[in-house]
Amino acid sequence: MRVLWPWFLLVLLLLPAMVAFYLWILRRKRRLALRYSSLSLIRQALPRRASWRRHLPFAVFLSALACLSIAIARPIAEIEVPLTRTTIILAMDVSRSMCATDVEPNRLTVAQKAALAFVEELSGGTRLGVVAFSDLAQIVVPPTTDKKVLRQAIEALTTSTGTAIGSATITSINAIAQVNPDVGRVGVSLGIVPPGADRYQPDIIVLLTDGANTRGPRPLDAAQQAADRRLRIFTVGFGTTQPGSMVCTPQQLGSDVLGDAGLGGGFGGGFGGRGERFRRFLLLDEPTLQGVADLTGGAYYRAENADQLLQVFLRLPGQITLQKQAVELTAVFSAAGALLVLLAVALSLWWNRFP
Repeated sequence: MRVLWPWFLLVLLLLPAMVAFYLWILRRKRRLALRYSSLSLIRQALPRRASWRRHLPFAVFLSALACLSIAIARPIAEIEVPLTRTTIILAMDVSRSMCATDVEPNRLTVAQKAALAFVEELSGGTRLGVVAFSDLAQIVVPPTTDKKVLRQAIEALTTSTGTAIGSATITSINAIAQVNPDVGRVGVSLGIVPPGADRYQPDIIVLLTDGANTRGPRPLDAAQQAADRRLRIFTVGFGTTQPGSMVCTPQQLGSDVLGDAGLGGGFGGGFGGRGERFRRFLLLDEPTLQGVADLTGGAYYRAENADQLLQVFLRLPGQITLQKQAVELTAVFSAAGALLVLLAVALSLWWNRFP
């Protein structure tokens, strides 16, 4: 626990002084007490009570002052945010390089299966949205808890040319802004962040790509927009350094397949051959992905096969659950102090009432 206004903790120094003053008053009362000829008779006439009772109201009152002193210092505690309060945006690369067969049957199919497993692992109250990006980025599914809709959207993903990682990040931020009023859309002024604001928002962006940014905003510039909004980005680099041929199903190729006929070759069950023409687009930019994760407080994962990618996706919910959120406890300490004051007064009146 930490405090925003630590100098107010100096008020706690008054507590030892009050204890010393209280003890001085007790000694003074004993010195000024009248001496009776028969103290035994007076003791018998007085109601019996434990000696500690006469000091308990003062002790409770001191505890109340301690709570109130801490309250005005504005204490902050770090707590774990439940996963059910999290909105996750899964940003998936659907560039044509996801047709590479270095991961059988191809990268996109394996990524889809891992994403589907990720959907099934999420708790019922977690909202998940899907952003697909190639030359552009678009929200395929806004944040929802409907797993059926999510499965259908992931299974229907199609490829296109280009890799716009920065655009995917900005689109993901805007998708979160639709459901979290504390996250402003990119291009909208964020205003002044109030003292004691959460270190991180409970919302997460998971970005999977097999290449490098080829168009749109620079990934690190877009990541700065996420960092300014206290959004963490978990990046996943997928694929090997030997992409091999390009083979996707007709469904995965999408409606613009004819425009890429000269690049891919025949169509049958997909398109193949001449993968060399794509190699310059297949280089995974790990330093940038690591930089995006570091800048936003997330983490970078590398996966070269289906098993590794599945493990990354299955590990993510646990990583997300561990995120911390700063919560101000001023109201808690204030309420505790007020209750203790009332308790001290009540005990004092009850135990010192006339018989």
